[in-house]
Amino acid sequence: MTSHLNGIGILGGTFDPIHLGHTQSAQIVATQLKLEKVLLIPAHISPHKTSADLTPHASAEQRAKMVEIACQEFPLFSCDTREIKRPGHSYTLDTLKELKRELPQKTLYFIMGMDSLLSFTRWHQYMEILSLCHLVVNTRPHYSLKQLTPDTQQLLDKYQTNDVKQLKQLKHGKIFFAQECIYDISSTKIRQLLSQKENCQQQLHPAISDFIHKNNLYR
Repeated sequence: MTSHLNGIGILGGTFDPIHLGHTQSAQIVATQLKLEKVLLIPAHISPHKTSADLTPHASAEQRAKMVEIACQEFPLFSCDTREIKRPGHSYTLDTLKELKRELPQKTLYFIMGMDSLLSFTRWHQYMEILSLCHLVVNTRPHYSLKQLTPDTQQLLDKYQTNDVKQLKQLKHGKIFFAQECIYDISSTKIRQLLSQKENCQQQLHPAISDFIHKNNLYR
């Protein structure tokens, strides 16, 4: 394997349910950065989602199963269940430390949405996260950088790069904006549509739709 293919993408989330926005954006990043693998990591309890309406609607096992189904479509993707097996909150830092121990030679690219970047400076030990990986930000249509807090703007001024070559030469510490993903969809919106018995074929992979239907989820 050529040396430049040493990057591992990491996409975490509640995946409640996983949708085409998740898989297409991860695929865009994998192609743009020539990643050898993308780990999709379902969160047990996300520390960023606290109110009752944001707690998962499907069980951890069901969410992981949906991720596994999605991974069957993409040879580069694999489902990593370490966070749902870990008790308590799923901290990104703990997961990155574990992965770094397991894959010391690999460069880790933590893929996040624009909404996560906007709150990143409030994450648990966020500077230590940057010492373990690069952040790759998926931009969606209609997301404006004008929403950035002064803290986030400062972070970008210091660590952002637009140069893929520079990104690949360093092991960690940069923030990179990936090519825009046209799928502007959210799990919240999908759950709303499904609860109203609406069709979500445009947003979900057919096998995921089947699983949701068979397990009577989000009704």
